[in-house]
Amino acid sequence: MKKQLRQVLIGLVTAVTLVTGGLSGLGASAPVVAQAATSATSTVNLQAKAGIAVDAKTGQILYDKNSDKALPVASMTKLLSIYLVLQAVHSGKLKWDQKITVSKDVAKVAKDTNLSNVPLRAGHSYTVKSLYQASLIYSANGAVEALGSAVAGSPHAFVTQMKAQAKKLGMTNVKIYNACGLTNKQVGNLGYSNVAGTAENEWSAADQAKLAVALLNKYPEVLQTTKIEKMWFEKGTQDATKMDNWNWMLKGLTASYSKLHVDGLKTGTSDAGGANFTGTSDNEGNRIVTVVLHASHKSETDPARFQQTQKMMSYVYNNFKTVSYQAGDQIKGAKSIKTNDAKEKSAKTVLGQNVKLWIRNDQVASNVSAKPQLKAKLEKNKALEAPVKKNATIGTANVSMKGDQLGFLGNTKTTKVPLKVTQAVEKANIFVRMWRSIVSLF
Repeated sequence: MKKQLRQVLIGLVTAVTLVTGGLSGLGASAPVVAQAATSATSTVNLQAKAGIAVDAKTGQILYDKNSDKALPVASMTKLLSIYLVLQAVHSGKLKWDQKITVSKDVAKVAKDTNLSNVPLRAGHSYTVKSLYQASLIYSANGAVEALGSAVAGSPHAFVTQMKAQAKKLGMTNVKIYNACGLTNKQVGNLGYSNVAGTAENEWSAADQAKLAVALLNKYPEVLQTTKIEKMWFEKGTQDATKMDNWNWMLKGLTASYSKLHVDGLKTGTSDAGGANFTGTSDNEGNRIVTVVLHASHKSETDPARFQQTQKMMSYVYNNFKTVSYQAGDQIKGAKSIKTNDAKEKSAKTVLGQNVKLWIRNDQVASNVSAKPQLKAKLEKNKALEAPVKKNATIGTANVSMKGDQLGFLGNTKTTKVPLKVTQAVEKANIFVRMWRSIVSLF
């Protein structure tokens, strides 16, 4: 009841703050909502230590502030844990209706009412589904620790898996001590005896964006849970807990904005990390991911992280447009490829899958181009070696935007799209090949 009353008070104060724009630190300027509704700002005055906005499919960077700086990420950690949980579910290692028995050490973390938690009792069992929902909607620390132990066998074994998965996703300069994002001291016996009590998980905004993009692309069903505004945990039992989503940008909640269709993903709050938020919005089929690290957190009612997210999202949707290519389309710079020892000296090429790029409103689509990159086994003399079957994937079209200074996640200026030939590339007969060799000498 105490935590539910606190949620109501937080909601009331937040709503008043957003409407009046009276939050300390924003001065006398109009609220972010009003600014986004009336103007298309060409820059973002992001009031946070770091932030990034990217396309949710390609990882194209649309805004960047100190995105490579590693900082505490608090409960946004749970997105990495949930990635591994979903991986376990998809592989059959875990099942949604499977019961997980809670250990004494996990139950101790879950009983801390100063932290985000649902009540878990040692020796009692809860379904994977209910713990998963509690982890994402209510940021329940004990719940995600219980899931981690179920996936890997122990908390420390799960941390090892988290580190390995982070590396696979291209996350760099990562420090991980637990599955939930608390400090090493706060997780008690689930932590490490040889690590400082103040130590907590750290990585950069860019790394958090890589994680979110990977999660959305591989397990898009995560949004079916992150978009839930309210849900009961263990309804009808003595442990029944009403879970209000900490993402106040969801439709109908205190920081929602009608022009931004936010349906995820995860907040994170700590003393060292301040207020953090990984958000995602899908406007007319154009989904982006934003990350805010270390926004203001003067109290539990401070909506700064959501205001800063709204700034970034509004900036992107107001100042960019998208250029789309479908599978089978040709693209500038990669409409054909030279061939080697083939009947025809070149082969027509098309994109093997859909791709979308963002360009500023003052740019034109003709600035988008691609550079072909052949598979090593199909390349000879910097050309496509015959024979190749019709519609075969011969490599990638490395698509980029002229003048783009931000590029894509992973410090690359291109996004790779499969490149196919439209017709079979047949090998020329021996006489043609001999004649070409003779001609080339002169």
